[in-house]
Parts: sequence; structure tokens; C-alpha cells
Amino acid sequence: MSMTDPIADMFTIIRNGSKAGFEKVEVPYSRIKHEIVKILKGEGFIKNFKVLSGENQHRKIQIFLKYDENRKGVIHIQRVSKPGRRVYVDTDHLPSVRGGLGISILSTSKGILTDQMARKYHVGGEVLCYVW
Repeated sequence: MSMTDPIADMFTIIRNGSKAGFEKVEVPYSRIKHEIVKILKGEGFIKNFKVLSGENQHRKIQIFLKYDENRKGVIHIQRVSKPGRRVYVDTDHLPSVRGGLGISILSTSKGILTDQMARKYHVGGEVLCYVW
């Protein structure tokens, strides 16, 4: 089975694990996924993550999910740019998510950035997802 959108697959694994109440989930490793997970940790949407070494490039990223006091997942992710329809924005039209309560994650010439960092560096790019 070929995977046409590995980033969306990672978001689905995180979403399903969060709804099922799992402590951690594992996703196949890629550099872009690693950068996205670093941003999610930095913004407080997940507890932690760890890159697991495997044989013959079967590395995985283990993501430790975060919950509130009612054991409800605190992360909501919506994929924006998809393989069939890419969404690009310039620096003047960077989206604000939930009135500033969430973040946009963008792929830019400076790397994977949040909307706030993209504004700081005055760069636009491809909107990968919204997280709140």
C-alpha cells in the first residue's frame, strides 16, 4: 500500500490516539514529521516525543500525548494543504487560528515554522495544518 500523504497519516494517528486515550503513539520517521512534532512540543500540544532507532531505516517517532484533567485530548489538528490541492500564503495573509488560540504550521524557505515565527521572519509558504 502506498501512502499518498504521510503528514495527514501522522495527524490521523495522533487524533485517533488522543480520542482513544492512549499514552503514546508511534509514527514512521521523516524529517518533516520530526520538525512538526518539535513545534507541537514547543507549543505545548504534546507532552514529549522520542525518535526510536530501528534497523534498516525503520526509525519511528514516539509521541507522548497530553490530556486535560477530564482525560480529554488537548490537541485538534486540521490538514490544510493536501497533495491534490496545495495552499500557499504570503507574509501578508498568514492565517490566524481560533482568534490566536491556535497555530498554523507552515513549510517555508526558512524551514517548518509556526505562523508567529513566519510573521517574525517575514516569510510565507505552504500551510500544512491548523492546530488548536
